[in-house]
Amino acid sequence: MHLTRISAAVALVLASTLSLAAEPDQAIRQNLLSIQPEMPIEAIAESPMPGLYQVQLKGGRQLYASADGQFVLQGYLYQFKDGQVTNLTEEQESRAIAQQINGISAEEMVVFAPEAPKSHITVFTDTDCGYCQKLHSEVPELNRLGVEVRYVAFPRQGLQSAAYKELVSVWCAKDRKAAMDLAKARKDVPEAQCDNPVAQQYALGQMIGVNGTPAIVLANGKLIPGYQPAPQLAKQALEAK
Repeated sequence: MHLTRISAAVALVLASTLSLAAEPDQAIRQNLLSIQPEMPIEAIAESPMPGLYQVQLKGGRQLYASADGQFVLQGYLYQFKDGQVTNLTEEQESRAIAQQINGISAEEMVVFAPEAPKSHITVFTDTDCGYCQKLHSEVPELNRLGVEVRYVAFPRQGLQSAAYKELVSVWCAKDRKAAMDLAKARKDVPEAQCDNPVAQQYALGQMIGVNGTPAIVLANGKLIPGYQPAPQLAKQALEAK
């Protein structure tokens, strides 16, 4: 066969293969968007389980789908290998969450740090949340154990709530740490206004799956929903560094 014809034949086979490879992505995307047009799909790829595709949503959450997009699963995918079990879904979600959280600069947080931090936690917090106040009372103990506490804002009642306005005042205060101490002690925080990241952090929390406060993110991206006592929380934080 002439070389040009061979090249053409190979090109045709490659084009056909690429077309087939793209079909699951298109089918899955089309079916999901037909149900929820605003679904924030970031990527679709083959999962470690043969025949199953993983759909990564913005913020890190995962869905799983069949190649034709007719079947969709939400839940954990585990792998059993060499006598060990691994939660592949949690690993993937944690990596994506860590990437999002690491994108927040320290200047946009309220940080309580020990002299020589060994690890850190990022806490989505509200001001009128009882367990947030309890956690804040244990920040000195967390610092003593080597854990830096980084606060980001999450007004759980929304952007029209009184807590949102108070969080803005905390973030706009000249001394954010002192303002946070006042808020957590249920004392009045002097009203202040400025360009602030409160709404942006609230949106980020919703995107990664925060639906209550406190929501604690370890250094490795693992999300802990709710309060935990300082010794228990510090242990997890130090293991996740």
